[in-house]
Amino acid sequence: MLIDTHCHLNKLNILENARLAGVQRFINIGCNINESIAAREISTNLSDVYFSAGIHPNDSIIADNDYINKLRRILKDKKCIGVGECGLDYYRNSNHSIQKKFFESQIQLAWDFNKPLIVHVRDAYNDCIALLKDSHHLRGKIIHCFSGDIKDAYNFLNIGCCLSISGIVTFNNSKKFHDIISMIPMNRLLIETDAPYLTPVPYRGIINESQFIQLTLKKISEIKFMPISEIIKNTGQNAMKIFWPEDPLSI
Repeated sequence: MLIDTHCHLNKLNILENARLAGVQRFINIGCNINESIAAREISTNLSDVYFSAGIHPNDSIIADNDYINKLRRILKDKKCIGVGECGLDYYRNSNHSIQKKFFESQIQLAWDFNKPLIVHVRDAYNDCIALLKDSHHLRGKIIHCFSGDIKDAYNFLNIGCCLSISGIVTFNNSKKFHDIISMIPMNRLLIETDAPYLTPVPYRGIINESQFIQLTLKKISEIKFMPISEIIKNTGQNAMKIFWPEDPLSI
């Protein structure tokens, strides 16, 4: 099953193109309270669209004091299948203490609600690993749009994380990721678009869509010397076990 495990659906008309390209499920990611509520509304009448709810690290500095209770209410929805996008981003946001506070609270929410944790990390790998290393009790930890080095990859894998690969792998300057993707065990690999961001080659410069996940698949299959069908099968099984463990298709 081909699943876009991380996208931001801002236009519903793009879903049909993705379905025609073989995408069977979508996880629409919430990065703040308003986005999480909007993602919930979109999922209500679409059987193949699910959502997550969280506070992105760059949104942590503007979140109000009641954010945790608001997230709790959203996380109770039956189509909410993950906590996040949360994590640490030191590239743009220098308030590390607030980011850590929000990240820790969402790690706890993932435990409280028995939902996978969807993690954003940029220029904060050591701190992120330090906060996640004792969270072995969580149902799943996904490092979304992994873009670290091979040491970071090993460190995340060693604490039980899955690494999700986006269209970055198709970029002309992405050669360093090839060795990383080669070493990721197939049972720890996920695939995503992060649409409408990170449009893969050769469509750089236009808005990304879930249908372009096929380009990322093609590149991963070349790097791993595996048929695209095997990449779809393995990443789909991984996603099903993490996000839909009770679904018969996850067995």
